[in-house]
Amino acid sequence: LMLTGVLVLAGLISIIFFVSGGSHFQDPLFCVFVVFSFTSVVDLIISLEEDGYISGFVEVYVREGEPYLRTAHGIMICYWDGIIHYGLYLAMITAIGQRKSYRNLGLFWLGSLMMSIVVFLLGNLIGKYSSDLSPAFLLNLPYVLIPIWAGVRLFQQPKALSCLSPEKVAEEQRKRLYQRPQDMGLVLVLLLTAAFTFFRGMVVLDCPADSCFEYIYQHEPYLRDPVAYPKVQMLIYMFYVLPFFCLCIYGLVLPGCSWLPDWSLVFAGAIAQAQFSHLGSSLHARTPFPYQTPEDVWWSFLLTNVLYALGPQLLAYRCLHCPAFFLPATPASLHVGKKHQ
Repeated sequence: LMLTGVLVLAGLISIIFFVSGGSHFQDPLFCVFVVFSFTSVVDLIISLEEDGYISGFVEVYVREGEPYLRTAHGIMICYWDGIIHYGLYLAMITAIGQRKSYRNLGLFWLGSLMMSIVVFLLGNLIGKYSSDLSPAFLLNLPYVLIPIWAGVRLFQQPKALSCLSPEKVAEEQRKRLYQRPQDMGLVLVLLLTAAFTFFRGMVVLDCPADSCFEYIYQHEPYLRDPVAYPKVQMLIYMFYVLPFFCLCIYGLVLPGCSWLPDWSLVFAGAIAQAQFSHLGSSLHARTPFPYQTPEDVWWSFLLTNVLYALGPQLLAYRCLHCPAFFLPATPASLHVGKKHQ
């Protein structure tokens, strides 16, 4: 199976090289996206086979090499990689072929892939499958090293030029928060999301409060699953995503935070992937029954987790759709701002 995959991948790259005359290979990320798109198809095959839609493709490899892919979380991340990441790879490959910018797509992909692989690797190292790790586990290391290198290249790519005049930027940045109702709504959403993030972090840290005890047993028992993926996910939320939410609120209140549009895309991709995997795993039949979400709280569980995922997407959309507030102040805009004071 591995030999066949290598031959197919080599053939695919050779065809692309001869058809394009090698022009696409001037961007090294093109090769990364081609290779990763191939592995995305493999992941989709794994998820479909584990859910019983197909059979006879990768059963032996998964059972003997990476049994943790048979968990609900493993199946969910394979679905995400085989559908969402695959679509992003095709879009970015097309953009490279047409010499268009793919920076925004790349940043969303970067966050999504890094969140997926970090939770997956840490869960495997400390969860119930830690004693079953085999040399095949090392196949996941390129998914850590290559995205880091790709992320550096993506951030180095030039941003899209703004067509906004300095006067327009200055006018937008003079507005107080109460003069921007959309941003006020986003700040409220981020505050609620941050509070929920902190609460779930305390839940997985075995906080003795009655509300935490009730929540983990009656609302999200999946957080107790010994596979450890949900616990790792909530701790990453608490120690990394929660501070970012606080920085986002800062960036929505004070103008000129030019870092926010890029990082909002990264975290939008990360949280979209994480919430898809968490929701799917909580409801999937592969999760042992005691850890599945009770039917009587399905709707509240779905609503809170979907809204949790929606907040960062709205923030990223706001930053890209109306970027004037986040642009660095130019000397001209500062002059205009002083003249109006």
